[in-house]
Amino acid sequence: MTDFFNSLRMKSNDLVRTLKIYFRRLRAYPLSFVGVIIILFFVAIALLTPVLAPPTSENPYIMPYYGWHSKTILFPSTLPGPEHPFGLLHGFDLYYGCIWGVRVAFYISIITTLIALSIGLCIGSIAGYFEGLLDEVLMRFTDAFFALPGLIYVLLVVAAMPLEWAFNLGIVTFKITLLSMDRIILALAIIGWPSYARLIRGEIKKVKHQDYVEAAKAIGCSRLRVLIKHILPNSISPVLALAFLNIGGVLLAASTVSFLGFGPERGFAEWGSILATSTNDLIFITEETSQYVILYFMPALFLSTFVLGWSLLGDALINVIDPTLERRFYF
Repeated sequence: MTDFFNSLRMKSNDLVRTLKIYFRRLRAYPLSFVGVIIILFFVAIALLTPVLAPPTSENPYIMPYYGWHSKTILFPSTLPGPEHPFGLLHGFDLYYGCIWGVRVAFYISIITTLIALSIGLCIGSIAGYFEGLLDEVLMRFTDAFFALPGLIYVLLVVAAMPLEWAFNLGIVTFKITLLSMDRIILALAIIGWPSYARLIRGEIKKVKHQDYVEAAKAIGCSRLRVLIKHILPNSISPVLALAFLNIGGVLLAASTVSFLGFGPERGFAEWGSILATSTNDLIFITEETSQYVILYFMPALFLSTFVLGWSLLGDALINVIDPTLERRFYF
């Protein structure tokens, strides 16, 4: 029992020592702290969402509709005022949509990144550790995904993927119903995992011949134990840094898909979908209606600031963990 606690104490000391080293390196990139502040700001909004914008229906992610109150037919919207701080866009309350859109943004970006990261880690780890024919097959399979045009592929997957899946297991039949956002998440995860697979494969190839790995094999550790306990913990840091960097890109890609009309239904609190609500109005802008352009500013500001926060944080982490790591995007 004493040996266990001593081992635990040594590991915790090593972790603290490593974090201190990373923190000292991080201080060389002041913009990283700006990214942390931005992300913490959005986390606070996500936690306080029901307080900042109390739900108005059973589904809190549906924006409240107040009808058209504009004097012009071309812009059936209302400018910001005391009752609606961000105004009404085609009758939908923009303030409510922007605030609840923060939770949607975290859901899309983090879940997509976790799915893509999990797939990439599994395939890349197997390819990097076992090598040979299996490595060649898995890497050629990965290369096939790199050859696909990202945005076009995502649009095709979202359009073709059914909303309801049924699995007949003989006695029991399972049915899974997907939301439009779930389809976008799955499509982005499918196109996003190859970057993680390639990176973790290269890192494992560097680590697998180290002395401590050979020592673990010599004392009889199984291949799975060597991979999970000794190789992955020492090669996963650059992959996690890349994942942080890609979180903002994931949301930007999802918002693009929604903006093009493949996202949630009209009135859903998702920033890309909100911006797509009345894009045709921009065609009819005149000197009289130019003031209504401000209605597009707030959802665009929320989206760009969220992406900026993760980009600043991800860039700093990549420079801290592995300065030679190239920046990679979904599209």
